[in-house]
Amino acid sequence: MASTREWFETVEEARRRARRHLPRSVYLSLVAGTEQGITLRDNVAAFSELRFTPPHGADLPATRQLVTSVLGQEISLPVIASPTGVQAVHPEGEVGVARGAAEAGTALGLSSFASMPVEDVAAANPKLFFQVYWSGDNDTILQRIERARRAGAKALIVTLDWSFSTGRDWGSPAIPEKMDLRTIVRLAPEGLTRPGYVLRWLRGGGLPDLTVPNMAAPGEPAPTFFGVYGEWMQTPPPSWADLAWLRQQWGGPFLVKGVMRADEARRCVDIGATAISVSNHGGNNLDGTPASIRALPAVADAVGTQLEVLLDGGIRRGSDVVKAVALGARAVMIGRAYLWGLAANGSAGVKNVFDLLRDGIDSTLLALGRPSVHDLCPDDIIVPAEFARGVSN
Repeated sequence: MASTREWFETVEEARRRARRHLPRSVYLSLVAGTEQGITLRDNVAAFSELRFTPPHGADLPATRQLVTSVLGQEISLPVIASPTGVQAVHPEGEVGVARGAAEAGTALGLSSFASMPVEDVAAANPKLFFQVYWSGDNDTILQRIERARRAGAKALIVTLDWSFSTGRDWGSPAIPEKMDLRTIVRLAPEGLTRPGYVLRWLRGGGLPDLTVPNMAAPGEPAPTFFGVYGEWMQTPPPSWADLAWLRQQWGGPFLVKGVMRADEARRCVDIGATAISVSNHGGNNLDGTPASIRALPAVADAVGTQLEVLLDGGIRRGSDVVKAVALGARAVMIGRAYLWGLAANGSAGVKNVFDLLRDGIDSTLLALGRPSVHDLCPDDIIVPAEFARGVSN
């Protein structure tokens, strides 16, 4: 249980604490975004353009129902943790995220670029969805997903919403290949400005090694992040036939992450996907594309009830979740928000973030007079003209 001092009341406060706790380069890697950050900012700003219909003043529901399901797993609120790469913001890493999500009663996606083995993360939270990039040959990809299956992963996520555009106008942090003596000396000035961060890691057994164990070949040591990043860059992107093959090989719940077009959403139906995530990788893909919430209504309309639709990008408060669900999402995925919570207070900080969103969803449902997240509909939202500008139908 977090102390009163450690508890934070908004996601924005979690971000501020993360900034105070983390070395500058680590914090900037969380901010991320590409080029000018147009899409990064629009992901958040677009929610402020949406308004709620005037709230009710009488006959409000005494209790509200937030429970739903995603990819066959019941969750206590329509929010899950999106897969994010090497989590060097806290020694608990992905296990801390898994534990915080489990305590909040929800699921998490685990990146194949995670810093901790899928077996350890699944032990902390059985409601785990394993994420893969199209990297390496088919046999290598199969080895990775079979390992996740043996560990107990309940669903597979394949990510499409990423390119290799990484230049940032505000500067990209230098991420080391490995934490050797030379790197430690070079980063020492940053560490001296955040001694608490360094001490936390040393108490946990040592500084992060920046390896990715879930990308290791059987019997081989964990490769470095940049080692597998190079493999990924050299692998041709998947075709729709490739995705259909992977869906068939997995055989269970299957989510395609990074769908921003209605026509591609329909293709996901064709290949037998269980779910899609409307996502632009948190503004880390092609800069200048619309916010994911702008694309959500058209995508949701295109597929109806043929598969589950999730929204990933820009969620900072419970009312954002309600807006997304009302416009067609079954649930949302969060990334930066829980990483800020992790940096601020470990697994307790992750749970704190989910609890904040839960409280915000509940209070918004109360004001709207909706007894359940399943009762939300587009009529609850005032969508301005041209909100979906540039979005493909």
